[in-house]
Amino acid sequence: MSDKPENQRDFTGRRLLVNLLRALHLVGVAGIGAAVLSVLPRAETVIYASLLIVSGIGIAALDRWGDSAYFSQLNGQTVVFKVALLIGAAWLSGIGTVLFLAVLVGSALMTHAPRWLRHYKLF
Repeated sequence: MSDKPENQRDFTGRRLLVNLLRALHLVGVAGIGAAVLSVLPRAETVIYASLLIVSGIGIAALDRWGDSAYFSQLNGQTVVFKVALLIGAAWLSGIGTVLFLAVLVGSALMTHAPRWLRHYKLF
């Protein structure tokens, strides 16, 4: 009998693919962070924003594919909330830096939270 819950799927290389996407995602986060902190010219943010968005969608899609309950769990809802905050940060001048840093800290806390909390089923 498998030790995985019934609603989880996997494929060979999935973990490696997710880790590569996470690494690319972190490059995107660093680039956007540099732009938010005005270290990087805004014109160069398109590359980092694209990398952030594409890798984020890839990670979320793989997580959802692997666990059909992903978006009903705290970790999946956190992703939805982060996207909403980042969209708000793009439109709300003056607090964009604060929102970006809040998303960054919240992401680190959720990523390293215990499994029981990350996978807590909200609905």
